[in-house]
Amino acid sequence: MITRKPYSIPLPGGRTLDLGARTLVMGIINVTPDSFADGGLRYDAVRAVADGLQMIADGADILDVGGESTRPGADPVPEVEELRRVVPVISELSRRTTVPLCVDTYKAAVAQAAVAAGASIVNDISGLQYDKYLAHVVADTGAAVVLMHHRGTVREMYKAAIYDHVIVEIAKELGHAIDRAEDAGVDREAIIVDPGFGFAKRADHTYEALAQLDRLHVLDRPLLAGPSRKSFLDQAVGERLPGDRDWATAAAVTAASLLGAHIVRVHAVKEMVQIVRVADRIRQAAQ
Repeated sequence: MITRKPYSIPLPGGRTLDLGARTLVMGIINVTPDSFADGGLRYDAVRAVADGLQMIADGADILDVGGESTRPGADPVPEVEELRRVVPVISELSRRTTVPLCVDTYKAAVAQAAVAAGASIVNDISGLQYDKYLAHVVADTGAAVVLMHHRGTVREMYKAAIYDHVIVEIAKELGHAIDRAEDAGVDREAIIVDPGFGFAKRADHTYEALAQLDRLHVLDRPLLAGPSRKSFLDQAVGERLPGDRDWATAAAVTAASLLGAHIVRVHAVKEMVQIVRVADRIRQAAQ
């Protein structure tokens, strides 16, 4: 059984996010009209806030609010529109809960406004490659940051899905992302890393990355795993709509937890909380 190292992630306002004792569940709130996973179900801010509060009631430890779809081939969203979508939701959730809020963005201006509205974590799919100012926003605000492994753009990510040794290359490139963050003044202790399942990776690449997730512990940073409802699952269970992939997601979430993920990012919070609780008990019994 993989030993999961404990970490204490500093957050704005003197708070900390303690990781390692159990697998934390990050609930996904897509405030978009074109989400691959829920088809725009939470595009309305009132609905997004209500669903976020329900996720907390169902056991979510963190909420991740995003205003731009990052599905393969998605069009970029103008900064002003992304701000319009996410800031009201984060502001209202911040007023009504103490659960850490995360903003899923690669834009510096959106991250800055979101942290001002109450977010304490920035989740950047680009690993600080798209917006050169984002790392400085993270450093200046004291927010924690999730650095995801990615290559190329969202529209053309699969052109970069060429690997000789998947997990070795992911580790190396995440190491470069950590360097970018530290060079901008981000506290290393505030960094979380994500292998980026499905991003610039074919299904086989993603399965290999998941199977060898424990090898990313060499980076000495906590791990976030996000397999939820992604298309790579279809290779195992057959073609399905995203909303019909929760059973397959459960298997991937279990594997990620047992292989040392500190956080799992999911859509079906209530169900996945049960999954990780059982996985955590298996981990405890093996020690």
